[in-house]
Amino acid sequence: MKKRLCAVLLASPLLFSATVFADDAQQLRDKLIGTASLKADFKQTVTDVNKKVIQTGSGIFALAYPNQFYWHLTQPDESQIVADGKDLWIYNPFAEEVVIMDFAEAINASPIALLVHRDDATWSQYSVTKQQDCYEIKPKAIDSGILSVKVCFKNAQLANFNVADDKGNLSQFDLSNQQAITDKDKALFSFVLPDNVDVDVDDQRRKTAH
Repeated sequence: MKKRLCAVLLASPLLFSATVFADDAQQLRDKLIGTASLKADFKQTVTDVNKKVIQTGSGIFALAYPNQFYWHLTQPDESQIVADGKDLWIYNPFAEEVVIMDFAEAINASPIALLVHRDDATWSQYSVTKQQDCYEIKPKAIDSGILSVKVCFKNAQLANFNVADDKGNLSQFDLSNQQAITDKDKALFSFVLPDNVDVDVDDQRRKTAH
């Protein structure tokens, strides 16, 4: 479960085009500008090509512009993904492992990228089509592994999103209890290992030559 969730988060694009379907993309950009920060509960349901439920999960996620993100899967198994604006941390308690990545390298391919990015270069990689209160996003890269991402709003709030991959699986994320980030919540974006926990650290950040 946790491997599947992390794979979806880090391999599923929520990025949009400002050049194709420009009007729809601009509408989506305008909506997301109003989502400068967000904290919500989520429930995840994954179905296969036959519409059979193969995985479920729940947890908490939060984001803040620019470039901060928190994803905590609490059920059925725990895992965390935390972006502090510079680095992204993936913590798997069961495997006793922490993976550290460059934020720019990792977050560009995640389903929350547009919520923390405002640049045209990021948006230009995808096309957007409006469908009632939802927006369907398709990557221009044919080898991305993701067929489409759909984000839906209710009363101007981000209500849910889903990810369809090239294996026929659909990952649905339903949000509830949305609220703006408080000063206390800002601590979520700083990754801290629990006390007395011994883990392997896989640092994949690019080393800058001096």
